[in-house]
Formats: sequence, structure tokens, C-alpha cells
Amino acid sequence: MIERVLEQERAISQVLKADKKSRHLDFTDASSGEKYVSVSYLKPVPSLFNSSILAEEETDTQLTKDVKGNILAYLNDKYSDQVTDDLLDLASLLDPRFRTKYMEKEKVEQVLSRAVEEIMALTRAQDTLSGLLVVQKELQKQSIGKNKKDTGQLFQKTEEQQQQQLTVRRGHKKGAVYLQTTEVESDADPLDWWRCHQTNFPRIAKLARQYLCIPATSAPSERTFSTGGNIVTCHRAALKPDAVDRLVFLEFINVLKC
Repeated sequence: MIERVLEQERAISQVLKADKKSRHLDFTDASSGEKYVSVSYLKPVPSLFNSSILAEEETDTQLTKDVKGNILAYLNDKYSDQVTDDLLDLASLLDPRFRTKYMEKEKVEQVLSRAVEEIMALTRAQDTLSGLLVVQKELQKQSIGKNKKDTGQLFQKTEEQQQQQLTVRRGHKKGAVYLQTTEVESDADPLDWWRCHQTNFPRIAKLARQYLCIPATSAPSERTFSTGGNIVTCHRAALKPDAVDRLVFLEFINVLKC
């Protein structure tokens, strides 16, 4: 064990001596926290692992190269699924600390377009007037029949398409402004940033709340199971469900206070 520690001394020293801005690179802490945003770390941290932290060096021994290669292979394979990768790209985009910094350049426009589409869908879902218009259109269709169309409807459809295109262009413009805002420190809280800037980007802020609340791992739920296991032991097996709920709740209150 001591030989392994001595062999990996340079790598260990590099991590322990890292400055404040790079301490968030502890992948376990970054992805399993409960009191801060974690999902947006799943894109930049593996990217930094690949490009610098676990990149092979000439002075590395074969064992060091094998260890680095195995870790990178595991991480890259774990998040290689297209659906997962799309979600992580959008979460990274909505985190003002990262935005497009760790994203492939050819994917930036695609991710931005997807964000605009989701913002439009989110806005429509929350807009009661939109729902009333849909009902009105259905009633109009039923009144004029399936095969009958008047000129007014064709013009209305054209106006709706133009309005939709205008909304998309505005969304892209607003997204471009967001990407050009002042750089945020890596140890800043993205939720605090959005609280301060939601008046400037209200629609993007709604989408950010939807994505940045996603936990990166199942660690929080696993901690809940562990807490329950520590409370309901073989010596306290007669506890009623309501009592267990209250004890688990009080335990989490104590944790939050700490």
C-alpha cells in the first residue's frame, strides 16, 4: 500500500495542492451533494479529467497509465448515452459557471435551439390563454366541417407561423445575450445567480429551475435509506411508521442545521 502511495505521489500532490477554483473537481463530492447544484458538474468534470487531470504524462508508470485509462473509460462509457448527453449539455448550458465552456463547438447551436424549443413549450404549458385558443380553434373546426376551409383561416395560420418564427428568433437572441454575460466564479452558487438575473432572463430562468434541480446521482436517496436503517434497528423494530417518519424528518433537520 505504501509503495502504491509513493508511486502516485505526484498525482496526489497535484490534487491536494490545487487552488480554490479547482477544488470542486472532486467528482464524488461534486456529483453527490444535496445543498448545491450537482447535475451540471457531470459535463465539465469528466471533460477536465480527459483533458488534464487524468491525461497521460511521459513520467507516468505503466500502472499509472492503466489506472487513468480505466477511470476515463468508465466515465466516458457511463455518460455516452445520447439522451443523457443531451440532458447534461442543456444542464451545463443553464449553469452560468459553465455554459458552453465544456461543450463541443459544433453542438452549441443545436443545444441552444433545443433550449429555445423547451422554453417555448414551457411557456405554452403555463399560459392559460394558449389553452383557451386551442379550444376555440377546435370549436371553429367543428363548426365549418372537415373538408371546408375559408380564406381567413389560411391567413390566421400564416400569421401564427410568422409569430412562432419571431419568437424563435427572439429566443436565440436572448440566449446569445445570456452566453455573453459576465463570467461567473467557479465556486459561485448558480441558483443565487439566477435569483439575481431572472428579471433579465425570465424564461431561461424557468428552464434553469427545471433542469438544475435534478440530482446528479442517487446518493441523496441512498442517504435517506441509510438514515432509516440507522433508526429502525433490530432493537427498535416495533416503531410505528408515523414515528419512523418523524424521526427521519428530525434527523434531516439536524443535518441541515449542521
